[in-house]
Amino acid sequence: MENKEDLKKAVDQAIAEQQVPHVKLNKMGPSSVDIDKLTKPSKETHQEYWGKGLTYFAIGLIIVLVVSIIGFVGYHGLATFVSDHVNVFHFLTSTDWDPGEGKNHVGAAVMIVTSFAVTLLAALIATPFAIAIALFMTEYSSKKGADFLQSVTELLVGIPSVVYGFLGLTIIVPAIRNLFGGTGFGILAATLVLFVMVLPTITSLTVDSLKAVPSHFRKASMALGATHWQTIYHVVLRVATPRILTAVIFGMARAFGEALAVQMVIGNAVLMPYNLVSPSATLTSQLTSQMGNTVMGTLPNNALWSLALLLLIMSLVFNFLVKLVGKRGQK
Repeated sequence: MENKEDLKKAVDQAIAEQQVPHVKLNKMGPSSVDIDKLTKPSKETHQEYWGKGLTYFAIGLIIVLVVSIIGFVGYHGLATFVSDHVNVFHFLTSTDWDPGEGKNHVGAAVMIVTSFAVTLLAALIATPFAIAIALFMTEYSSKKGADFLQSVTELLVGIPSVVYGFLGLTIIVPAIRNLFGGTGFGILAATLVLFVMVLPTITSLTVDSLKAVPSHFRKASMALGATHWQTIYHVVLRVATPRILTAVIFGMARAFGEALAVQMVIGNAVLMPYNLVSPSATLTSQLTSQMGNTVMGTLPNNALWSLALLLLIMSLVFNFLVKLVGKRGQK
């Protein structure tokens, strides 16, 4: 009560002593001030509380969801080593994959090698094309041309994976079969399909990287007598390199986690590939093709969950690399 009375006295004194009457206060006398209304939270304050509450709730829900996913996959993935007593080193290095025959036949080396081979080859092929397209869009093309290429890129992003897989199955696989013999399934077919799939991702992020280069860098280079291409090669690309590397890592993460399209063209044979046109299997293709054929809690099912745990760990590694490259780029 004393605080309210002191506040009322201060407000009454301020109104009484005002030199220039305020528009809202010129008809207000000292006795007409509602101190209770002044001390209560306003409508805007309540809205701010609600906004903060919803924000914190959403953040907490996302944290719980992520922790739950990691915990669930980790619990089932580690059961192979904890409950079934499979040796971790044997799991990572052995090429013998037949979990139904026992713990000595749980080797994921074939899927690991194939997954990395397909991902790296797709990134190596897609990166030069993505940089070339991004340079054309940002440095040479008109605004209409850049907008058209941007629309095409967004269209490629929106095509479902099954469509890419079907096109690879009906076009790429027969073409490889006619050119190199064999079945046509293998790393080469999967690489070409993934190349088309990751190209839009790397291109879009590379365009943003090149646009982020300050214009005064280009002007300073031109003022020193450098040609347009010298400016691009020695200045623009050098400054944008960390962000371009981030784009490539995002593309690799996209390729590493792709399942359906790769499954349709890789061959799904758990055999160590001895060339680019021999059928093999990736972590994702083995998961999608075999998860429905196992019983929960058995060794074959736990082994597949271990493959899923490997994929989750690789996703975390890719995110860590993105953060690491980003921090070095800021320096």
